[in-house]
Formats: sequence, C-alpha cells, structure tokens
Amino acid sequence: MIALPPIDVAAAVVIRPDGSFLLARRPVGKVYAGYWEFPGGKVEPNESVERALARELHEELGIDVERAYPWITRVYAYAHATVRLHFHRVVAWRGEPHCREHEDMAWQRAGSLTVAPMLPANAPVLQALGLPDEYAVSNAAAIGEARFLANLRRRIAAGLRLVQVREKTMPYEQLVALVREATAIAHAERARVLVNGDIEAARVAGADGVQLPSAQLAALSVRPQFELVGASCHSAADLRRAESLGADFAVVGPVKATPTHPGGAPIGWEGFRAIVAGSAIPVYAIGGLTRADFAPAWESGAHGLAMIRGSWE
Repeated sequence: MIALPPIDVAAAVVIRPDGSFLLARRPVGKVYAGYWEFPGGKVEPNESVERALARELHEELGIDVERAYPWITRVYAYAHATVRLHFHRVVAWRGEPHCREHEDMAWQRAGSLTVAPMLPANAPVLQALGLPDEYAVSNAAAIGEARFLANLRRRIAAGLRLVQVREKTMPYEQLVALVREATAIAHAERARVLVNGDIEAARVAGADGVQLPSAQLAALSVRPQFELVGASCHSAADLRRAESLGADFAVVGPVKATPTHPGGAPIGWEGFRAIVAGSAIPVYAIGGLTRADFAPAWESGAHGLAMIRGSWE
C-alpha cells in the first residue's frame, strides 16, 4: 500500500493582547465532531499557507488577517489521514470573530483550559503556548552574583517568566547555590529556571529544567527528566535532533555578532529562517539581540528572543 503524503493545513492561533487565544468546536457531521481545535483548514493546490490561513479565517470566523507570524509545524497521523499543520500566531485582524462554520468558540489561556475534548494533535501546541516570548540568560560571572540576583528580582517582579542560568566557569557548589537562590526568586512569582549543561546541578538545586548545549544534545539518547528541556542548536540537523529527543523548545543562533561567542559567525535572519523552517518545536533566536529584535524574530519564525545583555540592561 502506498503511503499518501500529508495533507497541508493552515492552523491559526488567534491571540488577543492579553495572551488569550481562540478555540473553536467542530460541528456535527465532521470527523471528530464536538472536539475543540485551532481554526484553519486545508491548503488548496497552488495556494500558499499564508493565503490559505487568510481565506480560512475569513470563511470560518469572519475576520481579515492583518498580521500573522509563522510559528511551528506539527505532523499528526489520524486514522483517516495524516496532516501537516502549519501553525501561525495571528496577532492583528479586522472584524470580530464569530462562528460561521463551527458549533461554538471560546477564548482560552494556556494551562487553564475550560473546554474539552481537544483534537489529539493539539496537546504539544497548547504546551508551547505556555512559553513566554523572552528567555533571559544569566550573566553572574560578568557582573557579580549579588548584582545579577538583584536584577533577577527586578525583572521577575516586572513579569519575566523564563530564565537560564548559564555560568560555565562557575564551580559546582557555587553554581548549585546560585541556582537555588535564583529558583526561589523565580518560583515566588511562578517563573521557571533552567540550568545550562549541568543536569545534576539542576536536579540538586531544584531547577525546573535544563538547557542542553549542542554537544550534549548530540550525546544524549533519552530526554532528561525535567518539566522543561531546551536545546541549543546551530543547524537544521541539530533542530531535528532536539525534536526527536523530545525537547520542549530550541535556541538558535547567533543571529548577530556577540561578545560571548567572539569566534562564531552570525547567521543573520536569513540563516535563522532557513534553520527553523518547519520546526515542530518553538525556537528562540539568540545572539546580540535586544527588544528591538522581537518583530524581525517573529517574522522569521521565532517564538521569541533569548538574551543576555538585552534582558538585564
């Protein structure tokens, strides 16, 4: 029996400024009737994903897309068909969403859904929506631990929710103590902390996860047992490896020249787009970036930005 190629589907994560997103319930008569899904539909022959997205949202919700960013691509094999879901985050539109083809619709938040059941392909997408746009990377060795922790308290209080402790030259016991204190600060505001490279230090200090450098990613055969696992990638092959290991997200760069990697050639936004195209997991852009880079990052397929100086200055 010849396997048919996946059916390409444009899927929309319609997001309001408060972070809530739109789900719609499939009507009677369709496969998986009564299940909740992200709006969207099949990409027609000779139609771009972006055009299909705009068309489907107009037909299903009566809105016209003004701004949408490419995000993640998920392949899922249902009993009746295999689909390749091209998710876009739709952040600006004209008109008020209303049901034209669905049975119902509801605005929801990651981690606190009030509707069920969801289409099976959407579980990883809901988890990915729980990741913030900013991923701050520590600089304690450069500025001193006391100053770093003071900056961390300030940023956590202001809404920072994801932090990586990356202190490669710090002795083990000192690293564990720093991670413990950073994690206590973060957990007071329901933020999360990952440790770069040192799985044991992350476990002992009670961190939420680990960030795997590319060499460590290549060497592992089993996902570390943490709530969150990130992977540092420099190529599409690295990204495929991160996906197969079950990483929750990846970091790709350097996009621009950066003092922390003086010998690394920046890949630019064009190189970034080439690496992350079709990624099944969210990707943060890293390398010499500031808050002014959010827009080009989103346009290039990034979930958000991972920053050192850009997060603390």
